[in-house]
Amino acid sequence: MAERKVVVANETGLHARPAASLVQFVKNYPGEVKIIKDGKEANAKSIFNVMSLGIAKGTEITLVVEGEDEEKFADELVEFVNNLSE
Repeated sequence: MAERKVVVANETGLHARPAASLVQFVKNYPGEVKIIKDGKEANAKSIFNVMSLGIAKGTEITLVVEGEDEEKFADELVEFVNNLSE
C-alpha cells in the first residue's frame, strides 16, 4: 500500500470536470485507489464517491494506492492532482 498526502490546488477543488478527469486517470489502474478526506474514504474510480467528499481548493487529502507498481502510480497520481485545472 502506498499513501500520499496532497493539498488540492485546483481553483474549483475536485468538483465536476476535475473529478471526472481524476476518475478517468485512475480507472485503468488494475489495483485499488482511494481518497481519504477528514476520515471519509471514497473509491477514486467512482465519480459519485469522489464528488461526495466535497473536496474544495486548499483541502488536504490522502491518496491510497494498492496494487502493482503502487509506489510509482501513487507518485504519478500526486503529480496529476497537482496539475489539475478546470
